[in-house]
Amino acid sequence: MNNTFDLNRFLLQLKRQWLDFGKIYLGTLVVLIGLLSALYLYFMPSRGSNLYYYNNSVLILSFRYGLFFFFGFFFISIIASSYYSNLGQKPKAIIELMTPASTFEKFLAGIWYTAIVAIPSYLLVFYIVDVAFVKYLNSILPELSATIDKKLAIKPVDTLYAQVMGDENDWHNVKYFGMFPFLVTSTFLLGSAYFNRFHYIKTAIVVIVFCTLAGFTVFKTGNILMKDMVNTSVASKDEMVLQWVIATTTLTTLALLFITYIRLKEKEV
Repeated sequence: MNNTFDLNRFLLQLKRQWLDFGKIYLGTLVVLIGLLSALYLYFMPSRGSNLYYYNNSVLILSFRYGLFFFFGFFFISIIASSYYSNLGQKPKAIIELMTPASTFEKFLAGIWYTAIVAIPSYLLVFYIVDVAFVKYLNSILPELSATIDKKLAIKPVDTLYAQVMGDENDWHNVKYFGMFPFLVTSTFLLGSAYFNRFHYIKTAIVVIVFCTLAGFTVFKTGNILMKDMVNTSVASKDEMVLQWVIATTTLTTLALLFITYIRLKEKEV
């Protein structure tokens, strides 16, 4: 039997982890659904309320972007920050370390639940809540239109996903920022393996300090490098920046995952 990876042993590890981690995951998911539904109801346009819409008669529902990014960050970061939290508690850590699975299999199980399962789960939950909201809103559009101008017919509202994918510029930019959820996951997954207590708070503080220093460094470096350069094309400059974004986030994510694996091996020792 391979001491590094065995499919049957890996599947047993996934099953075992679900018995413990599944409670945290499902509980967080239920809270997420409740909060999203409550905030959608709060921001939902109602009959007789002040409505804001674009010139093409499409309602402005910009609050959805804020909800998507805000709850997306907190959901995946909480899930990742909770995964290796048992390693910081001696009684539970002993049980975890004595589990008949290799470090690599435990590491892959962590990636499976915190990235491959958690991120699509969030997208699916947000999509379901958004679709339900949009269907209800479109069903009362005639009444909403009448409260503004009887001659004005508000166009049906699209789901947030359809709206982004239907806009060429939005979809173009989204592709370059697609690694950010995995970057957040890898960061807080490392924090859960590295810190013994208060994993989320300590990781969040490190992230804030690092982002502040990195942002300041990048800003100053960019000003120095581009001081004497002539900007011939804004589009090409923006494209280059986006390419640097995807390259940097990808490399940083892989580096953090590698450090997490090394940290797990240290725990085993």
